[in-house]
Amino acid sequence: MATVTFEKAQRWYPGADAPAVPGLDLEIKDGEFMVLVGPSGCGKSTSLRMLAGLEEINDGKIFIGDRDVTHVPPKDRDIAMVFQNYALYPHMTVADNMAFALKMAKVPAEERKKRVAEAARILGLEEFLERKPKALSGGQRQRVAMGRAIVRSPQVFCMDEPLSNLDAKMRVQTRTDIAKLQADLGVTTVYVTHDQVEAMTMGDRVAVMKLGVLQQVDTPLKLYDKPVNLFVAGFIGSPQMNLIEATSKDGKAQIGNYLVPVDPAASQQLGAQHSRITVGVRPEAWRLVSENEGGLPVRVTVVEELGADGFVYGTSDVEGTPGNVIVRVTGRDHVQKGQTIYVTTDPQNVHVFDTETGERLSD
Repeated sequence: MATVTFEKAQRWYPGADAPAVPGLDLEIKDGEFMVLVGPSGCGKSTSLRMLAGLEEINDGKIFIGDRDVTHVPPKDRDIAMVFQNYALYPHMTVADNMAFALKMAKVPAEERKKRVAEAARILGLEEFLERKPKALSGGQRQRVAMGRAIVRSPQVFCMDEPLSNLDAKMRVQTRTDIAKLQADLGVTTVYVTHDQVEAMTMGDRVAVMKLGVLQQVDTPLKLYDKPVNLFVAGFIGSPQMNLIEATSKDGKAQIGNYLVPVDPAASQQLGAQHSRITVGVRPEAWRLVSENEGGLPVRVTVVEELGADGFVYGTSDVEGTPGNVIVRVTGRDHVQKGQTIYVTTDPQNVHVFDTETGERLSD
């Protein structure tokens, strides 16, 4: 196994006004499952392809272990790639697809057969080895693509949105399978997705990217609990965090006539230097209160009932609130469409950001 290190790795496409990846600095530990996540065009797939050798690096370096692979051909990097579209050979059986790279590497037939059988056992593909890809479901084809990577025993797995072609139920099942498989094999894995739920549920650490620049690299829980800026706060979480513009007043955030309590660290910074602020509140951090308790009024437009809990989407007439305010409620709160509810929260649940710079002001 091996670490992976990007040292100011840059990719600038010919004719482009700016680099797709200006200079990536990232260290991935031995055996770690690292997820690169961000919106379309943020440079995550380009970064992965630079590691795989499929994109030329204009500046900087990439190391696998202690070995500089910046200018090493893809076939000599000891990585295995799992693509979005499976990339299976339609005329070959499952067994032949899985063994193809080993055959090209002139691995003896007996060893090939042994490795394919072991990968098929791990992935539950033993009964499908003689089938062609067209006779398999999408989830099974993705497992074959995984098997083709496993049999090579690479130092690094590179996975480029491997679940995006699967239906919702199969995606949930397959992401669990991949996470378990990676933990069992202990192979360093770099996984690209635009789906932040995938990122949160699979990664040991998650790297959030925007326009080719790393915004934050941390564990899923730390990303959720302490986003470093407005972009990460709005991107991580499903449904997303409520981000509400406010003004600072007496160490608190004011939205219309409603004063939002903030933590002491943020309170000390509010004033002339940070007068335009944005407060962030997760949907589950709101608490329902009565009208005379002075909460933020929210007129309910949609109620999503999920059984154990639900999400209330509403609007507020208070100046500065966004079009939608999202509140998580228990499944027994009986909130109705058209009703006006009042919500409040506690200082430790409020994230405060400078509106202009996007930087976090909370502890």
